[in-house]
Amino acid sequence: MHLLLAGFLSPIFDPIVAGISWVLAHLTSAFHGIGIDPGVSLGLSLIVLAALIRIVFWKLNVAQFKAMIAMQKVAPKLKKLQERYKSEPQKLQQEQMALYKEQGVNPLAGCWPTLVQLPILFSVFYAVTSHRDLYAHASFLWIGSPLAAQFPKILAQNLAGADILLVVVYMVTQYVSMRFTTMPATDPAQAQQLKVMQILSPLMIGFFGYRANWPSAMVLYWLSYNVFTMAQQFYMLRKYHEPLSFIDSEHVITEDLPANGSAATAALSSGSAAKKSKKKSTKGA
Repeated sequence: MHLLLAGFLSPIFDPIVAGISWVLAHLTSAFHGIGIDPGVSLGLSLIVLAALIRIVFWKLNVAQFKAMIAMQKVAPKLKKLQERYKSEPQKLQQEQMALYKEQGVNPLAGCWPTLVQLPILFSVFYAVTSHRDLYAHASFLWIGSPLAAQFPKILAQNLAGADILLVVVYMVTQYVSMRFTTMPATDPAQAQQLKVMQILSPLMIGFFGYRANWPSAMVLYWLSYNVFTMAQQFYMLRKYHEPLSFIDSEHVITEDLPANGSAATAALSSGSAAKKSKKKSTKGA
């Protein structure tokens, strides 16, 4: 990472790294100024930084979420086109582009917001790791506590050290985020692949975190960012997706939501109607 940022990408990342370092320094000073322990101030500054970055990209992430919903609504039509023109790849591509244009959908709209945020991700990593000496004297929560001294191979002695428990908590939040806030796939094969990735991705994170000895300061930032991401995703699910429950990983949008009332109300109404119809048919028999 150091070689990458110090090379041809340095003109791009250096100003971002400097800006993030400036924000972290001022946040830490602000917390310390109101009487909070310096080590705790460093930990709190990482959490607040994660919240600030999430707020900065709020509208961008909302746009990405809406693009995902739009793509899901046209998924059944795309599947029909794929079945109809499976032996004509060129014709299939033409029909797909025509469908996107007709529905006003951009298949790349859900990707570019993530790409825009990647420089921030790399810059935060570099801003933290380049000031590792600063975090070597900081403790936060159980990190650097007497309990950590008893289990030095599991718990970090400071925010610069690796903390297995923190990585495990991050893995759990990653799974929850992918499991309950990812738009479900309409295709059964894709849905199965998605479920496998929901398990493999956190496991890979844990493996790399353990092998690379990620500093707990960096994991604390990632964990905080993940929690704020989930909060925004749940909010958007309630506002734009309107799932059947607060946490719903099965409800797939394939058509526009009703003009009056939520999707949950419509689904419950249809369910009640089906039950009444079933009872009538049973009595008639």
